[in-house]
Order: sequence, then structure tokens, then C-alpha cells
Amino acid sequence: MQAYFTEKYMEVGVDEVGRGCLAGSVVAAAVVLPKNFHHSTLTDSKQLSEKARLEIEMYIKENALAWAIAEASVEEIDKYNIASASVLAMHRALDKIFTQISPELILVDGKYFKPYGFVPYACIVKGDAKFFSIAAASVLAKNYRDAQMRKLAQKFPQYAWEKNVGYPTAQHKKAIAQYGVSPYHRKSFGICKFFL
Repeated sequence: MQAYFTEKYMEVGVDEVGRGCLAGSVVAAAVVLPKNFHHSTLTDSKQLSEKARLEIEMYIKENALAWAIAEASVEEIDKYNIASASVLAMHRALDKIFTQISPELILVDGKYFKPYGFVPYACIVKGDAKFFSIAAASVLAKNYRDAQMRKLAQKFPQYAWEKNVGYPTAQHKKAIAQYGVSPYHRKSFGICKFFL
């Protein structure tokens, strides 16, 4: 893992979570870390246990220069499509960051982004496994979204969101076939559209 993309500029790492889910919002986080930041186990949130992610989240929030979490709703996903809604969530997280601090370079996980004002950006495939700031953003976004889906699972226990957090597991798809879709399902996604 690298501490920074370039030593010259203040960087903000951005990542989103939930693009491949059938239900729930898409959540993005943005994190600005000091240049000397290091953590021995921080990496892509998908590679970490829940316990490790929660411990790392505390460390990130204590040591980051700035951090923010934002989301795009199910309605926005259905209206704009998931790729555009993901960028919308990232831009909202950046809006919050720029009220706290002024990064000079945006590091984005993946290869899809839309310009944020005039701030230069770099799209990095598998960036959450390469740069601490992007990995930190992935951890904050995943922890936030998982907690959100567990809360929704209390209202809609039939979909087992406390386990699958909205992803298209066999159990989740079977529940959609049996019970139909909830208000939190993405109606524009194939299987959800089929059972409307």
C-alpha cells in the first residue's frame, strides 16, 4: 500500500460501496490522510473482516485530516442509473470534504468518474488495494452501508439484509421471487424489475 500518489499535492481518496446490490443506497466516502499515514492491515474493505474494519474505522477517523460519507438514494439510482448515482454519491462526499479542507488531487477507485469542478483527478483500477486514502474511504463507506442495511433488515427480515447487505445472493433472489420487491429495492435492476 502506498501513502500517496504524488508527494507534491494534498490528495483525497474516494470510493463507493454498493454498486452491485439489488437493494439500498450507494454509499461513497472521501478521506484526506496525512502524507506520513501508515496502517499495517488497512486494505480494500472487501478483504477485511467486520471486526477489523470497525477497528480501522476508529483509527482512520482519529488520524485523517478530513473524512466524509454521503450517498445516493434508491430513487436516484433508478432515475439516473447506478454508474451516475455512484458518481453523485462521490461528489456529495467531496462537497463535505471541501467545507473542511481543500485537496488538490482526487484519487478515485475504479475507472469511472466525472469531473469535480476544476480539481484534477486520477482513476485507479483496484485503487482500494493500492493507496491508503482510497482504502480508508472504502472502509468508511462499507461500514456505514452495512449498518444501514442491518437497520433496514429489522423492517424487512424476509430478505436477510443483515447477512447479504443487499447483494444478489441466492437467498435474497429467492425472497424477492417469494415476497416481491420492497421500497428499498432498485426497480431498474433486472431481477427487481421482473418481480414488480
